[in-house]
Amino acid sequence: MPWLDLYPDDVPSEVGPLEDETIPALVDRVCERFADRPAFTNMGQTLSFADVRRLSDDFAAWLQQGLGLQPGDRIVLQMPNLLQYPIALFGALKAGLVVVNANPLYTAPETKDLILRAEAVAIVVLEVFADRLSAILPETTLRHVIITGPADLWSAPRRVLTSLGMRVKRMIPAYDLPGAVAFRDALAQGAGLTLEPVAAGRDDVALLQFTGGTTGTPKGAMLSHASLLSDAQGMRHWMRVVLEEGGESVLAALPLYHVFCMTVNCLCFFSYGLHNVLVTNPREVDALARTIVRERTSVVILVSTLAQALLESKRFRRADLGFLKLTVAGGMAMRVSTADAWQELTHRPLLEGYGLTEASPVVSVNPTWRPPVIGTVGIPLPSTEIRVVDEAGAPLPYGATGELQVRGPQVMKGYWGQPEETARVISADGWLSTGDIAVQRPDGYFSIVDRRKDMISVSGFNVYPNEVEEVLSAHPRIRAVGVIGVPDEHSGEAVKAFIVPRDPDLTEEEVRQYARRYLTGYKRPRYYEFRDDLPVSAVGKVVRRELRG
Repeated sequence: MPWLDLYPDDVPSEVGPLEDETIPALVDRVCERFADRPAFTNMGQTLSFADVRRLSDDFAAWLQQGLGLQPGDRIVLQMPNLLQYPIALFGALKAGLVVVNANPLYTAPETKDLILRAEAVAIVVLEVFADRLSAILPETTLRHVIITGPADLWSAPRRVLTSLGMRVKRMIPAYDLPGAVAFRDALAQGAGLTLEPVAAGRDDVALLQFTGGTTGTPKGAMLSHASLLSDAQGMRHWMRVVLEEGGESVLAALPLYHVFCMTVNCLCFFSYGLHNVLVTNPREVDALARTIVRERTSVVILVSTLAQALLESKRFRRADLGFLKLTVAGGMAMRVSTADAWQELTHRPLLEGYGLTEASPVVSVNPTWRPPVIGTVGIPLPSTEIRVVDEAGAPLPYGATGELQVRGPQVMKGYWGQPEETARVISADGWLSTGDIAVQRPDGYFSIVDRRKDMISVSGFNVYPNEVEEVLSAHPRIRAVGVIGVPDEHSGEAVKAFIVPRDPDLTEEEVRQYARRYLTGYKRPRYYEFRDDLPVSAVGKVVRRELRG
């Protein structure tokens, strides 16, 4: 494992014994140690670590004693980044429940499908989206609905005025959910109840995180307390080289319902006593830039598209960013041009990493203690092994292109209710097949080429959409690019590019000429389609399956 030679003396090669056996144990220990310090801030309201412990205990007691939920029951959390999220997350885990994260922008059918697959019995949903739930509730396994508003944990004057304003402006669609309980009422009732200890173990499932996996069919990755805590502890070894324990503010702009932000912000940074600044809507880029500057967040976690949007923000470009210490990007391929521009503006590197839901999710990151190797996803975290294999599963030499496999304590227990799918991706000796195409360098760094399922075969030549997107997105008059393969009677498949122009006068011929200059013949798009926008995931990644229709 050549990457171990790059580890400094104070970064161990192994995660080592976990400080805590379960996430609730971590929460209580950290909240006691940093009790008076700010833990989470959202839209000007702050909860201390002591507040987090008290409120999560109240919610847990209500779930346990008020509703009578049993350890192992599934509860869906469907909300954006709000103060209620960590309270609901930690409270549910303290009650021994399994948390199922859900994108609040899901349609009613998507929400129904997730609830049924998880066999969930309870849900915490933001009031703005409750109308979608009311349309499908009778067709689900849900027995309990908890409704929360954006201002539920704000101080009284702001909370009342905000709630009233939302109703006057008709921002809350009408819904019909008989028996639903308000989140604030649940907390108030829980404060008068006693939380009974739950005999949870490190190998118990904490999170059921749904993913398309390697086939696109929704599957629930069963992530245990130990797998999530191992990943968080490995990341903490990475971060402590540059961060001060209990003395930093960090930005949570990516959704907490995505496992990347949940693990990094709610577990890793939280365990280090850091102050998480939650951003509810990062698409309001100027407001995001204002938050970064006002809160002086020394750590920013983002994706390539968000980094590019900040670079285009006048407010961000004009700010004094001397407080920034660390920027980590994941979730999608980072454009080299974006990484270079970020370094030039902030005087700090943009560290790219790699992960997947089935690995809790972080697998590798560029080291914090040395300059990043642009175009790579860094080296594996402690206790993590990575290799590149051929189609038969045999390890490949350095420089060869093949499928990336991962082994480590952060790998999932398996897919919920799908043992055959689990056996297909996890070998008997613990190697997880990721479905990603990668290359390993002799020094231990890895580069992700593309998703295996997204690879395009043009007359027998392999074309990787990421490469084509990287080239076309460097055009100064192109804002965004998505590339897929489409059937072609002559070459089997042909490359099609979806273009979001930065300049409305951009023509297809101009893009074709640009492609001829930088791409060999079989890699050039044969078809182009200009659009106002592209379908993107919760973390800003282009969703190619939607482009395929």
